[in-house]
Formats: sequence, C-alpha cells, structure tokens
Amino acid sequence: MPTLPHPLSPQALRQAASAPWPELAACRGCFVGGQQRQRPDGGTIEAGQAYVLCMIPKVQRHALPVLMVHGGGGQGTDFLFTPDGRPGWAARFLQAGFAVYVMDRPGHGRAPWHPEALGAMTPLPSYEDIAPRFTAARSLGTWPGAALHSQWPDDGLPATSESLRQFMAGSGPMHTDLHTMQALARDAGAALLDQVGPSILLTHSQGGPCGWLMADARPALVRGIIAVEPLSPPFLSHPLGRLDWGLTAAPLTYDPPVTHPAALADGQPRRLPGLGGFPVAVVAAEASWMAGSLPLVAEHLKAHGVSTDYLRLSDHGLHGNGHLMMAERNSDQIADLLISWIAERITEKLPAKSPSEEPEQ
Repeated sequence: MPTLPHPLSPQALRQAASAPWPELAACRGCFVGGQQRQRPDGGTIEAGQAYVLCMIPKVQRHALPVLMVHGGGGQGTDFLFTPDGRPGWAARFLQAGFAVYVMDRPGHGRAPWHPEALGAMTPLPSYEDIAPRFTAARSLGTWPGAALHSQWPDDGLPATSESLRQFMAGSGPMHTDLHTMQALARDAGAALLDQVGPSILLTHSQGGPCGWLMADARPALVRGIIAVEPLSPPFLSHPLGRLDWGLTAAPLTYDPPVTHPAALADGQPRRLPGLGGFPVAVVAAEASWMAGSLPLVAEHLKAHGVSTDYLRLSDHGLHGNGHLMMAERNSDQIADLLISWIAERITEKLPAKSPSEEPEQ
C-alpha cells in the first residue's frame, strides 16, 4: 500500500484548529459505571467503566442534554470531528444550545481494554474490511444502492484516502460477544443517566442496541432516542452473537413478560414498556448496506407500542450518504435534521433563572 500523508499532518492540524467551535461554559471528562473485580493473583481491578466527555455550551437553550453513543469499533471521537477535520455532530448540537455528553463505551477510546477486565476482543479492523462498507461503497460496495454513495470526503479507497486513514486511526476492536458488549454499555449508560438526569439518547450502529438497553434500564430518565442506523434487522444473527431479544442480544423487557427469548416466537402481542414513554427516530441513509433492514426496526418498535418515526435522509433532500453519515460532507445538514426532529417531537423548557443567575451583559 502506498504511504499516505500522516492523518495528523500540519495541513490537517491547521484545518482542525481553525474550524469554528461554539464557546463552552464547561468541558470536562469523567468515568462512569464499572465495578471492582479480583484478578487471579488477588489484586483488585476496575472493570466496565465508560469515559464521558461533558460539554456545556455558553448559551444553553435546551433543558435536555444529548447523550451520544458511538458504534462498532469506534469511539466518542466519531461525534467530535469528521475525518477531514471539520467539527462533528457534538459541535452542531452545542451550537443549537444542547449540553452534550459523548461516551466512549467500555473498552473503547479512553475507556481502557484489558482481557482480565472485559474478556476477549476481536482483531483490529482492516482497511479491506472497512473501505467497502463505510468509505468507498460506490467503488467497492456490492449491495443495492451502493453506487449512490457520494458523500465521503474523498474517494475512500485504501490506497489514496487520507480521510479513511484518519478514521482507521481511531478504530479499535470489539468484544467477541454481543451480549456482554451491550450489557457493559447498558450498565455504564444507566450510571450516566443517574448522574445527568432526563436526557435524549443519540446512538449509532452497534451503539443502537446499547441505547435500547440504557432506556430499558432507566425509562424515567430518557425523553427520546435518535437511533442512527442501529444494528438490524430484529433477531439478526451476527458473527459475534444474535439479537435474541429482537433489538438486542442482552435481555430487554417485554410485557407480558418473557423469561427466555424463545417465548417471543409464540405470536402473543407484547409491548416494550421501557421504550414506550417517549418518541423514537430510526434514521436511514440512502446508500448504506443497512437500508433494507432498518424499516424492520421501525416496524418492530411500532408493533410493540413505541412511538416511532422512520427518517430516511433521502426524503429530506439528503442524498448519497452511507452508514457513517456523521463523518460525511453533509454531516451538518443531517445534524440539523435531527435537531429539527427533537424540536418537533420533544418539548421540555429550561427552568426559569433568577436575576442573579442571568449572565452579565
């Protein structure tokens, strides 16, 4: 493979440094969740923690923060900047006046991975695996609609794409078991919700099941979910496990209750009570390999009593996107669509401020 310019070349650094970010009143990071475990040698370790970056805009217009949960082998940086150096979705939501919490799921990004703490991990993703599905679908994709992919910042090919190399630099392994992967994120996400309070979840891909489980664990603290191309279809058989509970591999609450997922095949009408108290948006891109399975997620949710909107980007004039829409050239316009959906479907006013709390002019 030819040698490419380093992803953090002086040109890329200058572009990233000059990109406008909203002014922040606070920006801090912390770890949430986790538990103490014993090593075989008797030492005590911490396991299962997630890292969370909290950003509060100088001008906060919304009472509900947005909690962003990344997918697959990615990390929270998927929402912080695009591979070509532009501010990411976190900045766009901050500009709109939302507080934003960006999570690195357990074992990803700044939340460290060690087999003694989390168990076995997959190999690192390869360029040959990633390019056809994420960045160069027009050239290498084989599913219907792949030829429509036009929004990746450059050609997305392993031999020539600096943006692909930047994306690969932040990609890591995943847990080898979907059930454990999702349960770890559920527990860390529930701990985050306990600290933050009522929130809106924004999830992507493998983070989608984690969001369903976070809401199921803390239904009173979730006011809406935007599921961007969540892992699908329902009951998917995946190399790392199966979505035995419909949308998740880890247990999800149904009503009437079931103690074993096999009971879901009995045809009895059921609800998803943990997801039934707020609106959900399932977001689909035009050129993604998931385009055919995502309508089945929306149908599953609706059939189980969940207020669900199916948002196809192409229906809103947003064309040519693949699965990594938050990294693509029209990422700001997609974020604006999601912000508009929140404005239409979720209403919660900021508490009134006393005169002493008003900012100085």
